[in-house]
Amino acid sequence: MKKLYNIYSKKKLKLRMLKNSENRITVSFYKYFNIINPLEFRNKIYIIFYKLRIFGRIYISTEGINAQISVFSKLYNFFKKKLYTINENLNNIRLNKSLNKNKSFWFLQVKVRKKIISDGLLENNINFQNTGIYVKPKEVNSMLNDKNTIFVDMRNDYEYVIGHFKNAIHIPGSKFRDQLKILVSFLENYRNKNIVMYCTGGIRCEKATALLKHYSFKNVYHIEGGILNYVYQAKKNNFLIYFEGKIFVFDYRMTENISHHVLSHCKICGTFCDNYINCKNDYCHDLFIQCRFCYNKYQGYCSETCQKL
Repeated sequence: MKKLYNIYSKKKLKLRMLKNSENRITVSFYKYFNIINPLEFRNKIYIIFYKLRIFGRIYISTEGINAQISVFSKLYNFFKKKLYTINENLNNIRLNKSLNKNKSFWFLQVKVRKKIISDGLLENNINFQNTGIYVKPKEVNSMLNDKNTIFVDMRNDYEYVIGHFKNAIHIPGSKFRDQLKILVSFLENYRNKNIVMYCTGGIRCEKATALLKHYSFKNVYHIEGGILNYVYQAKKNNFLIYFEGKIFVFDYRMTENISHHVLSHCKICGTFCDNYINCKNDYCHDLFIQCRFCYNKYQGYCSETCQKL
């Protein structure tokens, strides 16, 4: 089957998105289920989303779907009903809405991959259906105060540094697959604890909790819907939010505010700051934290060296 794709340049599509004043909602969702023909499923998704003028990034594989998309607010309910009918496994799938209405994507990208999230795992006998127990958002706060419970952050280093639950244990690594390599040994001394894992939307914890259970960890949990669902439910049901700082998002917005706490520092001067930028040097494009003073001084570059090149 022929692959369908965008015919316009990304630059043109970005300008079109920025000029459009219609409200959009950023939505993320995922589902692990067996897809026999990923390319056929991919094209089906592409045609439906393209007609609805949905932008975003969707990964399809034999193990399921992982999507971060931008939908017109006026079409959201129609999109949701349509999504539920594409495949029985998507019926009533949990949709995580963003916490702000800022624009996030400007073109549609639907890719077939080996896995919907790269894990680097070589074992073929891990049962990824045998995951940890879901913790409802309203139960999170009480578990945070339980001395027999630890919270484990499964996001990358650059995500954790700008925001996390206080006293959470972070599994170090710049990529999810690097974290999984050390996960079991890193948590070995906590086998007798209740282990509550969390990430932005929940997809990484599905695999991380399954890996722990594969290695005989008993009391393994993860926050249902991740940080996004926790914050959404807290605001909806008026309970305290204990997550501090910002969350990193993999789109045009880069971050979303959760609380007033600023936990990280400018890479150049060390002042408290949590604003991410990409170095303007085409040979660098380093993702780093930079305060407004240093941004003006270095004009969006990460160093004097990159500024002079």
